[in-house]
Amino acid sequence: SKRRGGLSKTSTQLKVHQKTHTGEQKKGFSDCGTSFCQLSHLKTHERIHTGEKPYVCFDCGASFSRLGTLKTHQRIHTGEKPYVCSDCGKCFTTYTVLKVHQRTHTGEKPYSCSDCGKSFSQLNNLKSHERIHTGEKPYSCSDCGKCFKTSNELKVHQRTHTGEKPFFCSDCGKCFTTSSDLKLHQRTHTGEKPYYCSDCGKRFKTSTQLNVHQKTHTGEKPFLCSDCGASFSHLGTLKTHQLIHTGEKPYVCSDCGKCFKASTELKVHQRTHTGEKPYCCSDCGTSFSKFSQLKTHEHIHTGEKPYVCSDCGASFSHLGNLKTHQRIHTGEKPYSCSDCGKSFSQLNNLKSHERIHTGEKPYVCSDCRKSFTTSTHLKVHQRTHTGEKPYSCSDCGKRFKASNVLKVHQTTHTGEKPYSCSDCGKRFKTSTQLKVHQRTHTGEKPFFCSDCGVSFSHQGTLKTHQLIHTGEKPYVCSDCGKCFKTSTELKVHQRTHT
Repeated sequence: SKRRGGLSKTSTQLKVHQKTHTGEQKKGFSDCGTSFCQLSHLKTHERIHTGEKPYVCFDCGASFSRLGTLKTHQRIHTGEKPYVCSDCGKCFTTYTVLKVHQRTHTGEKPYSCSDCGKSFSQLNNLKSHERIHTGEKPYSCSDCGKCFKTSNELKVHQRTHTGEKPFFCSDCGKCFTTSSDLKLHQRTHTGEKPYYCSDCGKRFKTSTQLNVHQKTHTGEKPFLCSDCGASFSHLGTLKTHQLIHTGEKPYVCSDCGKCFKASTELKVHQRTHTGEKPYCCSDCGTSFSKFSQLKTHEHIHTGEKPYVCSDCGASFSHLGNLKTHQRIHTGEKPYSCSDCGKSFSQLNNLKSHERIHTGEKPYVCSDCRKSFTTSTHLKVHQRTHTGEKPYSCSDCGKRFKASNVLKVHQTTHTGEKPYSCSDCGKRFKTSTQLKVHQRTHTGEKPFFCSDCGVSFSHQGTLKTHQLIHTGEKPYVCSDCGKCFKTSTELKVHQRTHT
């Protein structure tokens, strides 16, 4: 009897199964006319129309229309992942997700775009891609009305309104709005560069960086500017370039209101307010706000100088230094003073020069409160307090406070006078001496006394002259205490003692 019952059950299953071949569906019809070969399938389907969800999760209260869906859901709470990939051992909660994952090993992409032929491993990726052709953006932000192609893009966007940054770095605690941004950031700690160029072997942190780099080998520049015809290898570079024509600076700093053409420029600028320096040197621990600054700094440890001057062979650790150096050969001086018209090869030299006109001396000595126009002059001055003389002559061992003073001293051993006057041929040890000398030909006297209007060709002569008006005698004889206006007068006087 039991055996007959077992056979009966088996034969019933067989009959149900055979309907999948014959197409016979007699068990029932739903409200929408769909027919089913099994009554249980009909009942499950009818819950679509009734909205009934009889299967409830006791852990979180979520309800489901199918028992199988509830069981799958419960694995979130139990952590169970029964489906294991035979290639890499990774585990998954559902068989469907495992199948999709296995395509990363097989390379299978069964879903193809009918418009451009591009294929995908997942159906939802294909659907998202097809919106590129249709322009459809079905997901709308309830706060600002902006539309997106995928629900994930909408979720990420909504964090700009809520300020939510759910992904945080366990190394430094910094938070991010997306997991991809976190992964990219973590590579600043690990130094990982998983994407490498098959042509030159150079490695990159992101696939986007690799794609842009590879165009340097192919020379491909598919993105054209409609205004000037310039072509670019990357769409983002084209968009940034087009702002030159429009003058638009759409990225605004919320702290100071300063505007920028690119979001990357804004991010770097905002670090001046936050003090953030996310790029850390693995050798000495020094941190930087810009990745390019870290790369340049690392050359200190490696000694690498990859930028070579084609004219004289001098090498530099930074491209900017090479470009500045090349102006020695070209004579280019692109930075001009708006007050006197004098031009300079470097921007910082122009800024220092402009302080002659403004009288600004922003660098102040903490010991004596004396102020200077440049940080370099302040550093050299501070050595008068510390007694530090870091530059020594290799010929005689004499030490100096500044490198330029050492260079001038070394000419006493070599006799070198590299600066020659184009008018009379006279040669000088320093460019400053040459400039002063050339004023004897031009008659130029750029230094004016504010008290009497007398002009001088050299600033030192002006300072000596001004002592006539102030009556100051700053040079004191250590033997008798007599005071003098100039160091030259003091030296002559000291001979009376020696």
